[in-house]
Amino acid sequence: MKSKYSKWYHPYKPAKAYDKKVAYFSMEFGINQSFNIYSGGLGFLAGSHMRSGFELKQNMIGVGMLWKYGYYDQSRNDDQTLKVEFNEKHFDFLEDTGIEVEVQLHQNPHVKVRAYVLKPEIFGTVPMYFLSTDVDGNDHLSRTITNHLYDANEVTRVSQSIVLGIGGAKIVEELGGADIYHLNEGHGLPAFYYLRDQGVGKEQMVFTTHTPEKAGNEERDAMHLNRCGFFGRNLSYQELERESVNDFNINYTVSALRMAKKTNAVSKLHAEVAKEMWKDYEGISEIIPITNSQNQSYWQDQSIKKAWEKKNATSYKRRKKALKKQLCETVYNQTGKHFDPNALTMVWARRFAGYKRADMLLYDYERFKRLIQNSDYPIQIIWAGKPYPYDYYAIDVFNNLVDVSKQYGNLAVLTGYELELSKILKCGSDVWLNTPRITREASGTSGMTAAMNGCVNVTINDGWIPEFEKNGENSFVMPELDHNMPVWDQDRLDAENLYHLLEETVIPTYYKEPKKWQEIVFQAMDDVIPEFTSARMADDYYKKLFV
Repeated sequence: MKSKYSKWYHPYKPAKAYDKKVAYFSMEFGINQSFNIYSGGLGFLAGSHMRSGFELKQNMIGVGMLWKYGYYDQSRNDDQTLKVEFNEKHFDFLEDTGIEVEVQLHQNPHVKVRAYVLKPEIFGTVPMYFLSTDVDGNDHLSRTITNHLYDANEVTRVSQSIVLGIGGAKIVEELGGADIYHLNEGHGLPAFYYLRDQGVGKEQMVFTTHTPEKAGNEERDAMHLNRCGFFGRNLSYQELERESVNDFNINYTVSALRMAKKTNAVSKLHAEVAKEMWKDYEGISEIIPITNSQNQSYWQDQSIKKAWEKKNATSYKRRKKALKKQLCETVYNQTGKHFDPNALTMVWARRFAGYKRADMLLYDYERFKRLIQNSDYPIQIIWAGKPYPYDYYAIDVFNNLVDVSKQYGNLAVLTGYELELSKILKCGSDVWLNTPRITREASGTSGMTAAMNGCVNVTINDGWIPEFEKNGENSFVMPELDHNMPVWDQDRLDAENLYHLLEETVIPTYYKEPKKWQEIVFQAMDDVIPEFTSARMADDYYKKLFV
């Protein structure tokens, strides 16, 4: 039996400014710790968008995938190095809509895709529909398509895009159709091909591009995709030739840019980078900036918020001390180390990827040791984050940090970096380190939610930071390097600048000028709210992208 959630439904009358029906497609959503089907920043961003859509009474739905094993569970081997575990998840708060559609995958025209709804009252989001091929009647391989987010098998990965894109578009049709179809990144590109064949016009399709990284802009052989069923029908050689770039490949981003009426990048700087990246391709849509943001009501500690609103430094410090104690307990529970809630606590936490340079502090090891062994200015450093389970370079960086941290009582590497740990880290730390190679971080949002909770950004001037930073007033920003410089020179100079900034400015300010530090904390909250909250972002999407 179909529930009322199997038709386009909201528990509220959509606000007039947001009455256009929007279907938002994303491969991952980070909504709640108990619903761990996300890998990192893209999911955190999409989850905040769904929460703010609900709070603003927007006529939007989310369309995602129901990952049977989630992304992966991060634990430790006997030597504390990274261990990847795949454990089946159980989400009994989802409701079977009764909607089932079919997609063609390879030579099988009847792969079943079933939709499960996350009702708005569960976590405070717009209605969201999650797709699964683990359905009676599907063969074994078809049932495994929705097992693992970003499956390492290329054919499975392509199948996942087809299920999200074409399966998702068919689910939306069953719900009554949408005015706007929004692809959050290129994973769901088959939706655009399918919708175009159904007569959906270009004015109804919009796209968000999230990264300048090659791995985030998928490109695959056109003939192979055609055999997989990627386009919803079998395209002729001439049609494939028109769609192809770079030696008969389909670049997901280029195709989405061409089919969308408008595209947004995820910061002002990223918009300039994206325009430069794709300028040589004909027929691409206009690229505008809509800077990523995060949901304040979910991420900001309420006592911190009250203290900030009243500019009550005493109340703030009392609450911050309690949150630091909670973080210290988390460190002890994972590592057996006793961290001091009175010491300056720095955190580097986000997805582990080479360009993010998690180990920058170790580049000059002797200088690093002097920094962490300075008894006059004691500091504690925590690293956390999930590498892609088959990114062996990133895993090696993670494991090297684990090995180094074993030697010192004031260093820790934590596992299980998901929504819950992320909030504990942001609420309980004093400094949030952000060290990507410049122009490589399209937006980055972890520093926003850190700032909401009194954690001061020490950062490269990349992504969203140029729109926020007032160096020395709301953050500490490293000198900007020429991004065309060889990466080894960038890394050396950025590391030197980071050591200098910490030694000469950040750490002395924390210990010798507590009043100034408090001013920086409150100024950062003033500047991050509301400009970098997802309420502003969700409003911008309707006004700038969906119109």
